[in-house]
Amino acid sequence: MKPVFSVVQDFLSSDVHQTKVTLDLHTGTHLDTPLHMIENGDDIEYFNLEDVISKCTVLDLTGVDDKITETHLSGKNISSNEFVLLKTENSTRDDFTTDFVFLSETGAEYLARQNITGVGIDSLGIERNQPGHPTHKILLSKGIYIIEGLRLEDVPEGNYYLLMVPLNIKHADGVPVRVLLIDELKSFINSL
Repeated sequence: MKPVFSVVQDFLSSDVHQTKVTLDLHTGTHLDTPLHMIENGDDIEYFNLEDVISKCTVLDLTGVDDKITETHLSGKNISSNEFVLLKTENSTRDDFTTDFVFLSETGAEYLARQNITGVGIDSLGIERNQPGHPTHKILLSKGIYIIEGLRLEDVPEGNYYLLMVPLNIKHADGVPVRVLLIDELKSFINSL
């Protein structure tokens, strides 16, 4: 899903240059809302501005071949009330592939039991052709944010602060989101 750019005005016909972009709301790094997978689910209005900055743990799961299960996650240091980012071999790929590493139903159930705030993954989907989309539904029904399309190749496993700023597009089932990881929040704030 690539965006399509169209020049609306240019300097040959106007004194301004203006471009229009058409894109699927699930293009690139994006936040899924419950409406994406749950009939009558909440749209982007469910996003709480207090969650723009969150504690975050990046988990290195680059050794997982197919799907991330409870077994892969149970030995990791996961704290409640924080974001968990799943770094897989997906981050090393530059092209879209349908056999990406994904989070299984058992992995989603495990994360939900840990009372996390959200989960992000470095593929354009958190699950891959699972009938009924259980991974999405388990997480979204618990109010757990899902971010898809991250790029974590150069990010070591560890603790960070996550800054996420989704576009505020009314009634959206998903929205593009800018995500930054910060090592030292105090240093970051002092640099502003």
